[in-house]
Amino acid sequence: MAMTPPFTTSSSLDPARNEPFELGQVQWVRRFGEGDRPALACGYWHVSPAQAPEPFDLLIEADETIHIIEGHLRVEVDGGDIYDLTAGGAASFNKGARTWWTVLAPTVEFFVYS
Repeated sequence: MAMTPPFTTSSSLDPARNEPFELGQVQWVRRFGEGDRPALACGYWHVSPAQAPEPFDLLIEADETIHIIEGHLRVEVDGGDIYDLTAGGAASFNKGARTWWTVLAPTVEFFVYS
């Protein structure tokens, strides 16, 4: 039985590789579908309070795990959980969760969608 080699890429934070995202910018490490993995993606999200001056609601469209590289976010989940995330903080959200995000400082977040 032939095995498919794992898809790998290397990436470090490089502002020249940022591209527009729904809000802020993103630097993709893996896009959906690469390596024959249609439901897996990850990258670095860059956002500032100027780009998101008010809290915004977000319906989580895929399981999502985040790790804050720098900055400060507050994420409130429908049902009462509140995550106050600063550098080194992490959280994970299930697909379908209704959330409200507040960008409190310029933030770089590493995310994985699965």
